[in-house]
Amino acid sequence: MPTPSWTVGDVTVHRVDEIPLPPATGPWLLPGATTEVVSQHPWLRPDFADPDGTLRLDSHSFAFVVDGLRVLVDTGIGNGKERANPAWHDLRTDFAERLAAAGFPPDSVDLVILTHLHADHVGWNTRQVNGAWIPTFPNARYVTSRTEREFWATYDMEEARRQMFRDSVIPVEEAGLLDLVDVPGGGAGITPSLRLVPTPGHTPGHVAVELASRGRTALISGDCLHHPVQLARPGIGACVDIDPEQADATRRRLLGGLADTDTLLLGTHFAPPTAGRVRTHGDAYRLAPV
Repeated sequence: MPTPSWTVGDVTVHRVDEIPLPPATGPWLLPGATTEVVSQHPWLRPDFADPDGTLRLDSHSFAFVVDGLRVLVDTGIGNGKERANPAWHDLRTDFAERLAAAGFPPDSVDLVILTHLHADHVGWNTRQVNGAWIPTFPNARYVTSRTEREFWATYDMEEARRQMFRDSVIPVEEAGLLDLVDVPGGGAGITPSLRLVPTPGHTPGHVAVELASRGRTALISGDCLHHPVQLARPGIGACVDIDPEQADATRRRLLGGLADTDTLLLGTHFAPPTAGRVRTHGDAYRLAPV
C-alpha cells in the first residue's frame, strides 16, 4: 500500500504505520470520552470512532525531508520490547520495512525528534542485535527537550518504565546520540523550518513539532492531543497525564491558536485520515480531515 502523505509547502510528510491500538485503549486512556459523549459529536464517525462509539487510535511515526535532513518524529512501540501493556509486549511488526518503503531506511535518517519519553514514542529508537539494544538510526541525532530528560532522571520510576529506559533511551545516550534542547515558552528552532513547541502537561517536557515551508505550516501533536474527541471536548484528559490541569490548559491554548487557520494538524495517535485543520464548531472545535 502507498504510504499516506501530505504536502506542506515543498515538504512531503509521510505517515509510517506501526499498529492500530486495541479497542480497549480508548476507555482506559480517555475515560471521559464515554460512548455517550462520542455519540454527541457525529463528525467523529466513521473515521475516528466506530458506530458504537469506540474510539479508534493508532501508533505511527511521521517522516519527511526538510532543510536537507531526513527527519523522523517519534518512533512508536518497537519490536521485541518487554512491556507491561500486553498490546505493546514483544511486538513483531514490519515498521522498519514500511519506513524503508517510504524512502527512509534507518541508516539514512539524520534526525529523530522525540516529543516525549513514553514507551509508545521511543520504542524504535533501538533494535536488538546479539542480545544487546543498539540505536536503530546510527547516523541520526536523537533530540528531545532537556526538561523532559531531566524530569525522568529524578522521577521514582516503576520497573516497567525503568525497563523502557534501559532498552530504548539509555542505549542512545550511551552511544552519544541524544541531544537535549532547551525549549523556552516561544519554542526552539531546530532547523530553519523546524521548531519545537512547548506543550507541557502530559509530561513536563512534552513538545509538539512545527514544520514550516513556503508559507505553509503543520503541527505534529505528540500526546498533547491523543484523539479528535478532545477537539470537541478539550476538557477530556488522558489518564496518564502527569499534570492534568497543565495538560488541559495546553490543549485549550493550542487549539485556540490553530482554530480556523491553515495549519495542518497531524495527530500522532489519530486514526486515518490522521490529518486535518481545526475549525470552530459551536463552543469548541472539530477536525476537518485533509
